[in-house]
Amino acid sequence: MDETLRQLGGLLLGSIPTIIMLLVLYGAYTLIVHKPLSKVLAERRAKTQGAIEKARADVAAAEARTAEYEQRLREARMAVFRTQEARRQAALQARAAAVAKARARAQEQVKQAREAIEQDKILAQEGLQAESARLATEIIRHVLRPVATPGSAGAAR
Repeated sequence: MDETLRQLGGLLLGSIPTIIMLLVLYGAYTLIVHKPLSKVLAERRAKTQGAIEKARADVAAAEARTAEYEQRLREARMAVFRTQEARRQAALQARAAAVAKARARAQEQVKQAREAIEQDKILAQEGLQAESARLATEIIRHVLRPVATPGSAGAAR
């Protein structure tokens, strides 16, 4: 066992320069590569997080502008609909006024036609009365005309 411990001690003594070299190499790696790399990665992470936060803020601002644009668009559509409705109402009122005017003209024409027919009726009645009076006079004249006597009718022969 002594032999094994001596050999083990010899191996440990031989590995001291390797351990020292390994520690120097680790220290050099830490100073030359690891710390600057960690620093760069930390800066990169900070910049990335900052960029992400900025992007989130930009997205939120864009969403706000989009919502505002959509609201303005809705308001513009409502204004157009109100204008169209006003024009439609004006057209309906104009049409109703035209119909009322045409109806009034038609009623006036009917009234004038009735008056003309009434005057024609009166004139026709007056004409018929005059004609009936003339016909009655003529009938009475024919009926009351002196009748020729039978004797005088033979003498005339």
